[in-house]
Amino acid sequence: MNVLVSGATGLIGSALVSELEEGGHRVIRLTRSPRSGEDVGWDPDAGTIEGDLEGIEAVVHLAGESIAEGRWTQEKKRRILESRQKGTRLLAERVAGLAAPPSVMVSASATGYYGDRGNELLTEESEPGDLFLSRVCLEWEAAAEPAREAGVRVVHPRFGIVLSTEGGALGTTLPIFKLGGGGRIGSGRQYWSWVSLDDVVGAIVYALHNDSLSGPVNVVAPDPPTNAEYTRVLGRVLGRPTFFAVPAPAARLALGGMADELLLASARVEPVKLEETGYEYRYPELERALRHLIGR
Repeated sequence: MNVLVSGATGLIGSALVSELEEGGHRVIRLTRSPRSGEDVGWDPDAGTIEGDLEGIEAVVHLAGESIAEGRWTQEKKRRILESRQKGTRLLAERVAGLAAPPSVMVSASATGYYGDRGNELLTEESEPGDLFLSRVCLEWEAAAEPAREAGVRVVHPRFGIVLSTEGGALGTTLPIFKLGGGGRIGSGRQYWSWVSLDDVVGAIVYALHNDSLSGPVNVVAPDPPTNAEYTRVLGRVLGRPTFFAVPAPAARLALGGMADELLLASARVEPVKLEETGYEYRYPELERALRHLIGR
C-alpha cells in the first residue's frame, strides 16, 4: 500500500517505517521539514498541508508534542494538547476531502485516557479518567471525526508504556538499573500497562490490514504488572538489586505534575480487542520482552 506516516522520525514512527518498507509498502512521510520528493510538508499550526495526497491508501498519524520531555508548565501542556488537536483535525479534514479517501486511518492515542484507576480492570469500553492526559486523549480521538464521517475506518491505538532501549520508561532508566540504583516508584502498587516496541509496530500494521478493528484499541501486553513487579523483573533480568525506591514526593519534586500522570497513576488495561481479533503478540510476557530488548 501507499502509506502516509506522520511522526515518522520518532521512536514508534522510525520502527514502523522500517517494518512497512520491509513489507513492500511505499511510505510517504508527512513532515514539517520535507527532504525528498517522497515527503509531504505540513504545518499544523498554520493549518496547511503542501502536497498531493491522492493515491494514499492508508494513514498512520503519530505526530504530537512529546509528553515526556520537559516539565509540564502551562505552556507545555497547551502545546501537548493543541499539537494533537490541530494536527489530527487538519489531517482528518484533508483526508475526508480527497476524491478517493484512504480506507483506514490509524490515529494514535494513549492509555492516559483512563487516568488513575487503581485496581479497576480497564477495557476499550471503560469511561475516561479525570487527569490532564485523559482530556488530551479524549480531544485527540475526537479530532479524527471528519475522517470517520467520510467513511474512513479510523483506529485509535491507545498505547501503554512503550518499552525500548532507545527511549521511554526503559531507555531512560536502564543506566540507573544497570548500576544497581533502580527501584519502585512511590508505593509500587500502581499498575504499569506496558507493551514492547515490536508489538506497537505489529499492532499498527495489524490494524491497517484488519477490517474488523475500529475505534479505540488498547495496545498493551496482557495481564499488566504493578510497578513493583515490573521493577523486580527488570532487576532479575539485569542481575542487579532494586532496593532504591523513589518516594512519590521525590518524583513530584523532580518532575512536577508529569510524575502523577506518567509514573504514579495506576491503569490496569487489558487488550480486549486485539485478543478477540486474534493478534499474535511477539512479546506477551514482561521478562521475555526485557531479555530480548536488553540482550540478556
